[in-house]
Amino acid sequence: MKYIDEFQDPALARRLLDDIARSVTRPWSMMEVCGGQTHSIIRHGIDQLLPENIELIHGPGCPVCVTPLEVIDKALEIASRPGVVFCSFGDMLRVPGSDRDLFRVKSDGGDVRVVYSPMDALRIAQQTPDQQVVFFGVGFETTAPAIAMTAHQAKRLEVRNFSLLVSHVRVPPAIEAIMRSPSCRVQAFLAAGHVCSVMGTLEYPALADTYQVPIVVTGFEPLDILEGIRRAVRQLERGEHRVENAYPRAVRPQGNPVALSVLREVFTTTDRAWRGIGTIPDSGWRLTDAYRDYDAEHRFEVAGLATEESAVCRSGEVLQGLIKPHECAAFGTACTPRTPLGATMVSNEGACAAYYLYRRLATPRTEETASVG
Repeated sequence: MKYIDEFQDPALARRLLDDIARSVTRPWSMMEVCGGQTHSIIRHGIDQLLPENIELIHGPGCPVCVTPLEVIDKALEIASRPGVVFCSFGDMLRVPGSDRDLFRVKSDGGDVRVVYSPMDALRIAQQTPDQQVVFFGVGFETTAPAIAMTAHQAKRLEVRNFSLLVSHVRVPPAIEAIMRSPSCRVQAFLAAGHVCSVMGTLEYPALADTYQVPIVVTGFEPLDILEGIRRAVRQLERGEHRVENAYPRAVRPQGNPVALSVLREVFTTTDRAWRGIGTIPDSGWRLTDAYRDYDAEHRFEVAGLATEESAVCRSGEVLQGLIKPHECAAFGTACTPRTPLGATMVSNEGACAAYYLYRRLATPRTEETASVG
């Protein structure tokens, strides 16, 4: 299949690793922002193949993981109400709220359905006009256009029994929040290629200049990630801090103009709380006033819910890149994918889930146990 095998070639990976090793003269720390990149790094052992003085820090790049507990509890409250069909992508169903998850609501009789597109939820609303159908809109800039288009269609078709519980977040403000943290150790970023395929790269040069960090837009296959690391290391060694696009087959500086147009129509930026991190200014989207009638929080009047995080889960520190998953005492014991304490163990893009899935209970740097391809 095109663009799969080409970017998992072990010989090319070895050449990139050798080039990185020749370039490095001092320790460097860089953060991959995307959870999909984290899974690729752990799956292929890329972090173990790199020179020891290059550290990859796992960032808050999993939208499921950073959805705040208050929003999860709002979803649970809405889904529990009679006459509601609550639709969501499958990875949200096991995310723990304060005392339960959406699977528990479903087992208790709630009409909770997994859909593969927000348009599926809109079709359900059209087919069941006597029910209130709610779609749980979670994600970064990548999934936001599809949800914005669904809201646009619902308004155009005058589907009155459809609404959205929105918890969308934006990457550039998160990068800025990370750089402003007193505990920040990040010296370069690998930016998420799929986010930039929608939004473009025009927001990043100001961040690179202000915080003097290289930002390299990177894909998700092993060679994509190694090329991103190679470019970031070269900039760091030269004292440069530019934005580079190492994913040109998908990313253009201006992004996707059609997607951006519908985003501007349906959403406006807002302050957003990130689970385990806190509130980041202008880091999220909410529905505009023109789409207020499709806002599930407004329709169902869910506000002021008391929330309580697990006392032993350290997923917030994982999301901030302060610790690796296996450094949490609950990892792999009290907290597993079947009994998750935090969202980072639930999501397909969560760092804790990646470490558990690929048996990374510790991080030995031995090439015999690591492979690319």
